[in-house]
Amino acid sequence: MRSYIWASFTAAFAAFADAAAPSTLAELCTDSIAKAALPPSEFIQGITIDSDSVTAEVVTNSSYSSDFYPTATISYCNVTFAYSHDGIDGDQVLLEIWLPAPSDFKNRWLSTGGGGYAINSGDQSLPGGVMYGAASGMTDGGFGGFSDNADTAMLLANGTLNYEALYMFAYKAHRELSLIGKAFTRSIYDLSDTEKLYAYYQGCSEGGREGWSQVQRYGDEWDGAIIGAPAFRWSFQQTQHLYSNIVEKTLDYYPPPCELEKIVNETITACDPMDGKTDGVVARTDLCLLDFDISTIEGKPYSCAALRGTPAQNGTVSAKGIEVAKTIIDGLHDSQGRRVYFSYQPTAAFDDAETQYNSTTGEWELNIDQLGGEYIALLVNKNGTTLDSLDGVTYDTLKDWMISGLQEYFSTLQTTWPDLTPFHQSGGKIIHFHGDADFSIPTAASIRFWESVRTIMYPNQDYNTSADSLNDWYRFYTIPGAGHCATNDAMPNGPFPQTNLAVMIDWVENGVTPTTLNATVLQGENEGQNQQLCAWPLRPLWSANETMECVYNQRSIDSWHYDLDAVPMPVY
Repeated sequence: MRSYIWASFTAAFAAFADAAAPSTLAELCTDSIAKAALPPSEFIQGITIDSDSVTAEVVTNSSYSSDFYPTATISYCNVTFAYSHDGIDGDQVLLEIWLPAPSDFKNRWLSTGGGGYAINSGDQSLPGGVMYGAASGMTDGGFGGFSDNADTAMLLANGTLNYEALYMFAYKAHRELSLIGKAFTRSIYDLSDTEKLYAYYQGCSEGGREGWSQVQRYGDEWDGAIIGAPAFRWSFQQTQHLYSNIVEKTLDYYPPPCELEKIVNETITACDPMDGKTDGVVARTDLCLLDFDISTIEGKPYSCAALRGTPAQNGTVSAKGIEVAKTIIDGLHDSQGRRVYFSYQPTAAFDDAETQYNSTTGEWELNIDQLGGEYIALLVNKNGTTLDSLDGVTYDTLKDWMISGLQEYFSTLQTTWPDLTPFHQSGGKIIHFHGDADFSIPTAASIRFWESVRTIMYPNQDYNTSADSLNDWYRFYTIPGAGHCATNDAMPNGPFPQTNLAVMIDWVENGVTPTTLNATVLQGENEGQNQQLCAWPLRPLWSANETMECVYNQRSIDSWHYDLDAVPMPVY
């Protein structure tokens, strides 16, 4: 049966090729051309593609800018169409694919991901593929439209998950996007069976988790995946957002935001020189964690102007404020003192701990973190998307939520399967990056997964040999000063890897391994300056003449390794 489907598909390609191939964007971008290029519904078992849903629109000279690709002006064909899963009433999944002009097409496909509970980034990510000659696609996951998030479709009723929506969000939608998108691209550009279509992925945060959901399952899907700050280890990651709230409740202190901001800024100042260069950027948060005691900030004055309905904040950093900050940085432990999870690096903003001002009492109060609260309400309690109270919640409660979620969502959202052998054997390459000052997903989360892959795939090699083996095809980089999937106003001189797709293309198509990762300062006094990022486990260190070296430092490496002894099974 499968050979018949492929034979029919090949025959359709041949028939399509008999017509004059479109040579301009206007010729390519018509409803009839796009409709003729659709793969047959039988292409994926259980899926029916709606050929009547096709739309094609030419967009010319449109300018885009992002931290994830250089500013560019592009022209493209915007194609949308729908498909459905057989046997599911009311099911409809939308795909949007941007096509470069035939003369600009470079035999490339790019899948793109989303963030939070969004499975796509709208028009923010697609330009980054078109400018490199790639047909670029996104999916709505079947959640009702490109602006509708998975959380709006995840519950059928209180207590009843929509498992089709769960599985689509977890991994199915991206698999279908890649399979259909690549087939459509081959057809509309009239690629022969012998012509290579290079396939890539780019996504950060939830988009990073979505990328791993494919790399861990399908060795043949992409030639290269660019994955930033992934929100994998889902039950731990989402519950982690509530940890700062429980620290404040446990210590019965709700610091003014300005107090925590002062602690961050003073930490940056103190730790800035530890990388050998004083430039307002902390590149060695590991040394900061080891060698700087934030208790020395106690008593320093802070002052913030009134903003958005909150009063001016003036005071000095208190012992209670220091205790809250230190406990958050130390990470979650249970009531027996055993470690459950790790936290953000020093210099990361305390966004999860942000309090709210009560104008009636004149006090700062608990402000339940939205991401953490929604996870508990939606996927643990299964009764909505808002958590109204943390009464009775302790560190042990957080542990229980993490472990129960690990069990319930291990095959869907957890996304930490460490054996990537099929992807590696298919020749796949990975660029994985994470901001050193990420305030939403701990940087250590990414390092733990890289180390898990190393130990699982190369168990009989010593550390350095196995690290070299893994770095042949999967390279991880921390970004000095960067926040969550973005630059950081608190350290504006920090670089950001804006040309990752170009670097990946060079690695996959030309064999040029990114020993260091290209990055650019995108703001501040050094805007436009080029810098290079070190591949883990090497760490950046500047010499007296401001030359950066990537050095091996066992003490630093060890600071990223955590024994999660409160969890009764391996946490990859």
